[in-house]
Amino acid sequence: MAISYEELTTKHPCFARGDKNGSGRIHLPTSPSCNIECRFCERKFNTYEKRPGVASTVITPEEAIEAIGEALKYCPDIHVAGIAGPGDTLASGYALETFRLVKEKYPELVKCMSTNGLLLAEKAQEVIEVGVDSLTVTVNAVDPEIEAQLNDGIVWHGKHYTGVTAAKILIEQQLEGIRLISEAGITVKVNTVLVPEINGEHIEDIARTVAEAGASIYNIIPLIPQHKLKDCREPDCMELERAILKASKYIDVFRHCQRCRADAVGIPGGEDFGDRVYQNLQRLSRKDTFSHG
Repeated sequence: MAISYEELTTKHPCFARGDKNGSGRIHLPTSPSCNIECRFCERKFNTYEKRPGVASTVITPEEAIEAIGEALKYCPDIHVAGIAGPGDTLASGYALETFRLVKEKYPELVKCMSTNGLLLAEKAQEVIEVGVDSLTVTVNAVDPEIEAQLNDGIVWHGKHYTGVTAAKILIEQQLEGIRLISEAGITVKVNTVLVPEINGEHIEDIARTVAEAGASIYNIIPLIPQHKLKDCREPDCMELERAILKASKYIDVFRHCQRCRADAVGIPGGEDFGDRVYQNLQRLSRKDTFSHG
């Protein structure tokens, strides 16, 4: 059975009361591929960028278990094993297999997964069975016309969809997935990438809709201008604060996101041990499209 939202506030840095709670996490970069085409997402393999969708390597589920053991040597305060990419966790079977192994080898760790949600509804039962304790879904719009400006297309059941058609499918699957997961007692957090020119006036609608679907906490991530949205601007502090205040009418809002890498290791805001943990693990050369989730 998944742990409660209240317990997550003492173990998971994304749910902490206040800026920090001293809990660490390890992000296990086991998901190489993606099934949606976010216009703001630029995948990279490197050791220096501090943002989602970036990792120094992609590892196997078995190597992920080795990585946890190494990480605990450097940072015994790690309480969370998360998978946030670098691609989408449900676009391949590697994340779910990793969580099966974590459940067996490190049952005391909180298991946290991030996804774009396209396959969440149909894979909800598997997510529940592997023991995921908290789930993050990136929902950037609940209006297909707006979503189509943020996402060029999706690959769903072997077909490529674009524009508003793709957006409708994605939003429908995200919201149904959130309902199924939250009904199972798993805490759901929703991420939204705030792009002032596109979804800046849409945040309140997103927050209300995902809260009605069962999400418990909301995280508004300022755009990092890159890829096809490189000419869009990052929201300023006032725009971000206004968005947070609007969303707060419907859902608890997480205010201290570090925009972590997909291979982050340690306590957010503190020393990152990712280089040391992953430097000796097998590097896989995968060139698929990656998710910002």
